[in-house]
Amino acid sequence: MTLDAGGTNFVFSAMQGNKPVAASFSLPSCGHQLDRSLENIVSGFRRVLADLPAPPAAISFAFPAPADYRNGVILRPVNLPAYRNVALGPMLEDTFQLPVFISNDGDLFTYGEAASGFLPYVNRLLEQAGSPRRFRNLLGLTLGTGFGGGIVHDGELFTGDNSLAGEVWLLRNKLDPAMNAEEGASIRAVRLAYAGNAGIPFSEAPEPKDICAIAEGRQQGNQSAAREAFRRLGEVAGDALGQALTLIDGLAVIGGGIASAHAHFLPAILNELNSCYIWRDGTRLPRLIPKAFNLEDPAELEVFLRGETTEITVPGSSRKLLFDGLQRTGVGISRLGTSEAIAIGAYAFALSSLDRARAV
Repeated sequence: MTLDAGGTNFVFSAMQGNKPVAASFSLPSCGHQLDRSLENIVSGFRRVLADLPAPPAAISFAFPAPADYRNGVILRPVNLPAYRNVALGPMLEDTFQLPVFISNDGDLFTYGEAASGFLPYVNRLLEQAGSPRRFRNLLGLTLGTGFGGGIVHDGELFTGDNSLAGEVWLLRNKLDPAMNAEEGASIRAVRLAYAGNAGIPFSEAPEPKDICAIAEGRQQGNQSAAREAFRRLGEVAGDALGQALTLIDGLAVIGGGIASAHAHFLPAILNELNSCYIWRDGTRLPRLIPKAFNLEDPAELEVFLRGETTEITVPGSSRKLLFDGLQRTGVGISRLGTSEAIAIGAYAFALSSLDRARAV
């Protein structure tokens, strides 16, 4: 059984085999009234339970941070202010006598894309191209109201000791170093940049989907301001992504409400990833060791898949190896859609956690 917890509504459903097995429905989150909010969560899961064809194995869902997800304790989410050190997971375990797994949406988005979306999509293309390369690590970014992230390493969700891994929103903002990256890579950042370049108040700035239409000439407005707003987002997100990929060394997938405008910000992201540091003597040093590719660009995708595959001989023997010497990373857009990726991620996370528990 799953739940998508937002500041306004709780959306309930159930998954089996990566597919919904119950019609989704929503109840008010009542984020300022803890008793009512908890009652709605319990009644929502009871309603799902009544509609299932078979007993569920677990409850798994996304809930806003900060939280101690490992222990199921919600600390102090901004959009659900009544939750302060609430042991939500243990409460649900007691109520339903089921294992309960809670994480945040950035983590589950990435886990879903690693399990059934972007990561297997890229590896399948590499296999079809005859490449010996395969990727095991994935960094997920969500661009929307906030700037979220998640990390999957070799099939495992990396959550950290404080349930705070993948918090890309707190990386430094390249264009305004006194601020965090989210202030340059979110819905409000795109609107603010458009307003500033168009010379209008922020309150009059359109939403990103309209700014995208303006950038493409499909809607009236300041086209240069629209394109610059997405370029700035790409520069900030690309700088943050570059910092993260230096540590993670994998592929990157982008989701969230702004992802549909990727044609306007992915080039700026790739410019950042493939940019250089400049030493004091003028020598240029690539900021990333691997070459970064835009996997939404057919020409770049072709080069990425082809790589530099050659046959090499093992010294001292006649044995030969097929080897791809092109160190590379790729950035692309969600193959599942953000909501579906989160749901699949919650399902996959529950199965993985149950398997680990059985193995102990």
